[in-house]
Amino acid sequence: MKINKKYINNNMKHNNTLKEDLINKSKPSEEEAKEAVKTLIAWAGDNPDREGLIETPKRVINAYKEFFEGYTTEPDKILSKTFEEVAGYDEMVVIRDIRLESHCEHHMVPILGKAHVAYIPDKRVVGISKLARVVDCYAKRLQTQETMTAQIAGCIQRVLLPKGVAVVVDAAHQCMTTRGVHKSTTSTVTSRMLGLFRTDARTRMEFMNFIGKN
Repeated sequence: MKINKKYINNNMKHNNTLKEDLINKSKPSEEEAKEAVKTLIAWAGDNPDREGLIETPKRVINAYKEFFEGYTTEPDKILSKTFEEVAGYDEMVVIRDIRLESHCEHHMVPILGKAHVAYIPDKRVVGISKLARVVDCYAKRLQTQETMTAQIAGCIQRVLLPKGVAVVVDAAHQCMTTRGVHKSTTSTVTSRMLGLFRTDARTRMEFMNFIGKN
């Protein structure tokens, strides 16, 4: 097992910009957050002090901690432990159908779907569960699907330095399915191809065949 420390020297500033911004700003207290929830309940037309809603602000805050725990996780660190004893394996590694739960940054409603992730190792590989954790790290933030797809691919590329990275996200946006145009059967597909997946059509086609997108 080898610890990949490249991000420690070169990429912490790149990856932690958002975290540093949050640290530099004054984060509201839990009590302030609860009061904000009570205000929204009242704005919606209900009484935040009635029996069924008294505990709702606390429940919402606890839910938000889970929904947005990606802000407290450093994705580059997740991939920092790699393995070189892989008998020279240099073919594509593909993880399909990674469950994805995120929230739209425009309406703060769920984005639900799945991600497919692949990379072509260059002498070292990472534990496959780590790739799913990177997906979770970026998903558990306020997001647009396009940004999230690019962030996942970029993290894998800069930390593992593989020959290529491919990410496809297929998800339904409740800002489109439960409000606005109310198109309940729609989903959005985004992709990010780097390295050989971008330059070699056959490699890209092989990946798309693996995930059933061809």
